[in-house]
Amino acid sequence: MNVPKEPQEARNSKKIRAFIIAGLIVVVGLFFLTLYRGYAKKHVTTDDAFVEGSIHMVGARVSGTVAEILVRDNQWVQAGDLLARLDPEPFHKAVEEAEAFMVSEEGRSTEVKALVTAQERRVAAMKASLSRTRAAEKELIAAVSVREAEVRAKRAALEQSRLDLSRAEKLSNQEVIPKSRYDQARTAYEVASAVLLAAEELRNQAEVALDAHKSTVAQIRAQVKAEEAGLEMTMASQNTQMGQVARRKALAESAILHLSYTDIRAPADGFVTRLSAEVGNTVQAGQPLMSLVNLQDAYVVANYKETRIGRFQPGQKVTIRIDSYPGEKFKGTLDSIMAGTGAAFTLFPPENASGNYVKVVQRVPVKIIFDNIDEVRPLLRVGMSVVPTVLID
Repeated sequence: MNVPKEPQEARNSKKIRAFIIAGLIVVVGLFFLTLYRGYAKKHVTTDDAFVEGSIHMVGARVSGTVAEILVRDNQWVQAGDLLARLDPEPFHKAVEEAEAFMVSEEGRSTEVKALVTAQERRVAAMKASLSRTRAAEKELIAAVSVREAEVRAKRAALEQSRLDLSRAEKLSNQEVIPKSRYDQARTAYEVASAVLLAAEELRNQAEVALDAHKSTVAQIRAQVKAEEAGLEMTMASQNTQMGQVARRKALAESAILHLSYTDIRAPADGFVTRLSAEVGNTVQAGQPLMSLVNLQDAYVVANYKETRIGRFQPGQKVTIRIDSYPGEKFKGTLDSIMAGTGAAFTLFPPENASGNYVKVVQRVPVKIIFDNIDEVRPLLRVGMSVVPTVLID
């Protein structure tokens, strides 16, 4: 059976319509591609983004045994709340011992202070005695001077008596004067000689007394120096003892501080996570017992390709979608751009100079903050996946 052939005009018409439809599809596709490219230039999106917040590692500041745990996992706590408690008994004993040592050292310090006071009094007494002895020495020096003047006067009188006796003897031999006048002159000479000897003896006694007194002054001066040296030693002992008291006081304060560390408190508001402490466990200083997640200032860290951040600037608006809440959008602001790529801060950064190099587009972390953090905070958890879109003017 022969099928009638479609007229050539009909076939041509179909071809024309097909070309028109294809052309329209291409035009529409180019139109939407142009719109998408324009949109993509002003809306930069990435799905490599996560919610970040402050994570506090709560640990013991002293070694001890866990006596009590007052929180549970995922519990909300406020700054200063008591989270756990270590056994305080050993620390109470340490405080009592430190305070006892401190009291003992303070008692010794009081004794040394009394010794210093007594030594100061002895030094003052010895100095007063030295002053009196020096005053007496001046009197003895004056007495020696007086005796010396008396000796000189008596010697002059004796010389005069000798001259009178010589003249009287000549005149008596010439029988100019009576014998009695000669005897009187001789007696006066002998008396003057005796008086001079007495004066010299008194002068010698005064000099001996002065020499003896000088020896006494030297002895007292030596005693003063010895007492002053003893005072310096006692004061040095006092300073040492004061240092011991300060040291014991510091140890007592340190023991009290360590006792306060047995109460482990929350450093900030947040949720308790990764609670690993158990009652009865012995923990070391610095050992983490739990983590505390603080979402007070939660933010987003988005890792954008380095080829897309050329027009990023702090202050640009951001639309944020959270995977846990599909269909909802949150507003944010681009806060800052990290001064390095993520690969530059890894534990083992790439070493491109060691062999063949393959260029890989790096990602740069960008910090984005929520505009309405107080409203969004109850919905956020650290590590949540988000899709931020930076709006570029």
